[in-house]
Amino acid sequence: MAILMGVFLLFLLTIVALVVLVAGAYNSLVQLRNRVKNAWAQIDVQLKRRHDLIPNLVEVAKKYMQHERETLEAVIKARTQAINVSADNLEERVKAENFLSQTLRSLFAVAERYPNLKADAQMMRLHEELVSTENKIAFARQFYNDETTLYNTKIEMFPMNIIAGMFNFQKMPLFEADEEERKEVKIEF
Repeated sequence: MAILMGVFLLFLLTIVALVVLVAGAYNSLVQLRNRVKNAWAQIDVQLKRRHDLIPNLVEVAKKYMQHERETLEAVIKARTQAINVSADNLEERVKAENFLSQTLRSLFAVAERYPNLKADAQMMRLHEELVSTENKIAFARQFYNDETTLYNTKIEMFPMNIIAGMFNFQKMPLFEADEEERKEVKIEF
């Protein structure tokens, strides 16, 4: 009887230990996933700020760049696409934001040909705000990628991968620079 009671207690302790381990692992994954979501929210704030600056930038540029309508329309179209991508679809959102970055670079490259535009005080202020915002996006993106890498690594490692699979934790995409962004581009105003 004592042996049976000992086996039962050992079995019970094993079950309790497993439940505690699974609960701890689950909570750890939830915490990491929420950190990734928070990091994305920080990027989202900066992207919204960039989206808000672009119409003013285009309006100022229109005054000087009547012959560059195609470039201005491309920027507005890219902005609209970036805004309209579902917030839940991170991969599409990253693509849209990278495309918007490309069109902004092309706008600034074309603006180089317009000395009056480069000298416009409002354009200079908007350009500085946009550069500042782009820097904040870069820092937020780095933080997001760090948190995402930590989360993705955790859900792939044993034994967390078992718990992640049981509770349907999915890998999160990184916010990587596109090929154009990897090239060193220097725009001076």
